[in-house]
Amino acid sequence: MLLVTPDDDSDVSELTLRVTGREGALYALSPESGSLKEMMRRFGHMPLPPYIDRQDTQEDRDRYQTVYARREGAVAAPTAGLHFDRPLLDALEAVGIQRTEVTLHVGAGTFQPVRVEDIKDHVMHREYVEVDQGCCDAVNACRERGGRVIAVGTTAVRSLESAARQNAERLLTPFQGDTDIFLYPGCRFHIVDAMITNFHLPESTLLMLVSAFSGVETIRRAYASAIENRYRFFSYGDAMFLTKSEAQS
Repeated sequence: MLLVTPDDDSDVSELTLRVTGREGALYALSPESGSLKEMMRRFGHMPLPPYIDRQDTQEDRDRYQTVYARREGAVAAPTAGLHFDRPLLDALEAVGIQRTEVTLHVGAGTFQPVRVEDIKDHVMHREYVEVDQGCCDAVNACRERGGRVIAVGTTAVRSLESAARQNAERLLTPFQGDTDIFLYPGCRFHIVDAMITNFHLPESTLLMLVSAFSGVETIRRAYASAIENRYRFFSYGDAMFLTKSEAQS
């Protein structure tokens, strides 16, 4: 099956995509003319949350991005990182808080709800991850001196925990490739001690991740408080600071 996109200034179909397969609820597409990057640039829109009731603008293309972003590839920004600007990063550095970076290209499957009765039957989407030697050295040094590893966003959590699951000792070593790690209540976390994260959608794998990390009841209370106090959810929403539950210790 072919999908065609109209030219900006005429009725001529200029860019063509072929549907090559299906992966769960998502379709695999391959460009036959033009490129995916060009199609996204010309026809894509920023995924504004429902409480921003307007069309997206060019300014949103700049704002819907973390200040430390380096490479294209994700379908959405790691939204916990949107709370950090350069002055805040400089202030953290000034008080001795060190930071390191990972790469995870957020995939469309992130937004897919869990549709099975038993979460163990859920087939997780795959996302591309890079955890380099410099990151491993920084994290391991932090742990050795008794510091805490605080991940900014569930994407950072998935990256570090995926890298640690390469070996039986669960040590953080460099990792590059796809991950389909699914972290749900009952799973253990081996690298991350705390995280900053936004509020996630019901029935999402990310909601299950934070429930696994801090405990189901803790997350229920946090979300009940967020709803009562009218916190904002989704991409431009509020964030919370989570620590590992005692069961994870």
